Amino acid sequence: MNTVRLIVKELLGLFVDDGSLALAILALIAILAGLFLAGLMSPLLGGVLLALGCAAILVENVLRAAGRLVEPAAQALTVTR
Repeated sequence: MNTVRLIVKELLGLFVDDGSLALAILALIAILAGLFLAGLMSPLLGGVLLALGCAAILVENVLRAAGRLVEPAAQALTVTR
């Protein structure tokens, strides 16, 4: 049973490696879908915003993973001379 659990965990890890990345993209999709369904946005604008939003989320995630993007709270605690 432990082997099956490990295999399932590894398979899920292939698709969802970073939970914050997946949640941010799902939130973007939900917001844009809501705007589209409410009639506040055209399909073309929705597609453009989806592409740009996903690219921005990916760049933020890569920078955070590389350690180049410092959290605001951690940045406030650093002392510079």
